[in-house]
Amino acid sequence: MHKSILFVVVLSVTILNLATPQAWAHGVVGDYLFLEPLVTQDPTPANELDFMPAWVKDSSANNYSISWSIEKVLWIDDNQMPRVSMGVGTGWEHQSPYQGPSQQGFFGLTTFAKYALFYSLEHEFLTSLALQLQLPTGNTGIQSSSHTALGPVFLWEKAMGDLPSRSWVKYMRPFGIQSDFGYVPTVGGPTNHHMFADAIIEYSLPYLSNNVQDIGLKWPFRNLYFFNEFSYDELIRGPRGQTFPTILATPGIAYVSYHFELSVGTQLALNQATVSSNHAAILGLLDIFYDSFVPRLGNWTINKGFPE
Repeated sequence: MHKSILFVVVLSVTILNLATPQAWAHGVVGDYLFLEPLVTQDPTPANELDFMPAWVKDSSANNYSISWSIEKVLWIDDNQMPRVSMGVGTGWEHQSPYQGPSQQGFFGLTTFAKYALFYSLEHEFLTSLALQLQLPTGNTGIQSSSHTALGPVFLWEKAMGDLPSRSWVKYMRPFGIQSDFGYVPTVGGPTNHHMFADAIIEYSLPYLSNNVQDIGLKWPFRNLYFFNEFSYDELIRGPRGQTFPTILATPGIAYVSYHFELSVGTQLALNQATVSSNHAAILGLLDIFYDSFVPRLGNWTINKGFPE
């Protein structure tokens, strides 16, 4: 039975890749397709539906969660570049402590609006600004805060296609960097400021094969990315007090097709204060490019309407 299910899944993925033109629809700046990261926020406005399962083992419990979010592009420019998008997301978590009863419930609701401030297709560079609103709609003990929070997030991404196409240097051109910095304070109740900064370094085998040198990679290896993320997260409470920062590395691998991205990674604590909250972890991501399935509805925007 399990072998039959596995065969159907593999066959379905193969058919989707064989039947679809090899064109990239999401996160493209110039010739580079940027990943949807596991932790770092994606700077590019996009039409996508994300599901993120996770298991984290800490010093007191095993935590199982699944988060989901949806983002919709609302404005594109004359270069067909997405400039404005909005999104919303939440999630559910089950906490299984080593001692005492377990608890479960929903996270709070996070909404955002994103605007691409500037981009250069020639230099494979984009920077954007987002406004993030966190609403305490979840369950007590599960959601991170019981108060509304609102603040800006600055995001940027750059690929290394500017490097010369000669000698060993050309093999550095498939590298890309994405980063964010956010400051989201509460707007009521006790002072509770959420500050975070994340970055991902990725290496694109599709870019290597298509834009640098075809080394003979076949599917599925031709569609793979290797990446490592670095994240800093801290809650600053009151005028003087603050928690210790959480600093993590998240190495992983991703498969990207015309219809979806599938990623998996683990997390490693980079400072002593993080060890107790992260003994082991597995993170996953299924990012569905829904406008590739329903292009007329998915590609609707305020300024262009429905595509012809």
